[in-house]
Amino acid sequence: MEYLKAFLCGGLLCLIGQVLIDRTQLTPARILTGYVVAGVFLSAVGLYQPLADWGGAGATVPLTGFGHSLAKGVEKAVAEKGWLGVLTGGLSGTAAGITAAVTLGVLMALLCRPGDKR
Repeated sequence: MEYLKAFLCGGLLCLIGQVLIDRTQLTPARILTGYVVAGVFLSAVGLYQPLADWGGAGATVPLTGFGHSLAKGVEKAVAEKGWLGVLTGGLSGTAAGITAAVTLGVLMALLCRPGDKR
């Protein structure tokens, strides 16, 4: 049942993104940024954690989950360090994902030959 819930949750998030691409003039970069901001906003109002509990990886892996991780990191850091946590919490909450993205990006740049796709 966990797999079905994750598939439905992640699939719905992908469906929303695809509809935004097909039906609006928004660029993919703006849609991706909007997903992160939506994750932060939904976390701030207390709606994302129940979704993450229900949808599992279908809610935590997409970009909305990254926004949720940012918000949780800031919340934890503010509780521990006060207002300084606003500046440090997001990075500490998402350090593993950021490190993986940078490391794999450098590795792919070294292993592959980038070029124009024309």
